[in-house]
Amino acid sequence: MKPFALFLGGALATLGGDPPVVPKVDLARYMGTWHEIAKFPNRFQKGCTSTTATYVLRPDGKVTIINRCGTVDGKGKEARGWAKVADAATGAKLKVTFFWPFFGDYWILDLDPDYRRVLVGTPNRKYLWILAREPRMAEAEYQALVAKAAALSFPVERLEKTPLCP
Repeated sequence: MKPFALFLGGALATLGGDPPVVPKVDLARYMGTWHEIAKFPNRFQKGCTSTTATYVLRPDGKVTIINRCGTVDGKGKEARGWAKVADAATGAKLKVTFFWPFFGDYWILDLDPDYRRVLVGTPNRKYLWILAREPRMAEAEYQALVAKAAALSFPVERLEKTPLCP
């Protein structure tokens, strides 16, 4: 598998201020595999289908990240990184690295109470992901997350749904 990186966000200044994050994330409940439903296009996921992100809580409190996706050539891509909590009060802001010492922002902007659907973005609004525990999401749930992202001033017209492998 070739390397790729799923969550690399910048920390550039944004118009209108930073988007708010969820009030509290139980990091242990957040762990496991999430399926990408949609994203803003980015170079490090070019050609990806059926993308997943798996999070594993380490004994030191950091999180191991394993991102995988299918590709047209059938070889797939994988990237391994790690994250640390950047906001202990909420647990909703993480700093992620796939290429240490460079870190990107991973902010949890919306999370349903059952930890089944999540909206993740960066404060500069350059990156956005809609993730779910299952590879598919009901259209009404998807549209609700798109509306939330739009309310947070993300340019949702850039969203593209992630294709599943045939």
